[in-house]
Amino acid sequence: MNGLVVVGMADCRFSGNPSDTLVTYALGSCIALIVHDPVTCVGGMLHFMLPDSSIDADKAKRNPWMFADTGIPRLLNSVCEMGGIQRRLAVYAVGGAQVMDEQGIFNIGKRNALAMRKLLWKAGVMLREEDLGGNLSRSVRLEIATGKCLLRTAGIPERTLCAAAGTCAQGRR
Repeated sequence: MNGLVVVGMADCRFSGNPSDTLVTYALGSCIALIVHDPVTCVGGMLHFMLPDSSIDADKAKRNPWMFADTGIPRLLNSVCEMGGIQRRLAVYAVGGAQVMDEQGIFNIGKRNALAMRKLLWKAGVMLREEDLGGNLSRSVRLEIATGKCLLRTAGIPERTLCAAAGTCAQGRR
């Protein structure tokens, strides 16, 4: 990979290339969970749709990225397999809006956020920053070289969700 790496819906991408930027678009009730290790310069982004894979175990086997409970552990494990250290990860969450469910009948965004928080808590991982809820669509990107997350909300200019911690350590593997 080199450059812009698009993370689709029910998808996950990883990178250890400082030239890469991970990006996902049009998050409604879905959540983008973003992790970055500033020392080893590796990161990943998961765009999950639903909180619990028990609603369709076959679909979860075919695509574990679709669900929080199957996607989040794989995201954390994959970034650590690339050299990230779990206790050092900067973790960010974006999305979980109520875009098409204005009456709050299904509350998918809220249920996604709750499932994510429980899974992160069990893993001993804390969110550093979040932009969750509301009723507007969002897009987010992660610069692998710096760990900087940039957030674009519908109708609002792009802003920095988290400031870069500096460039990644030199001489990484």
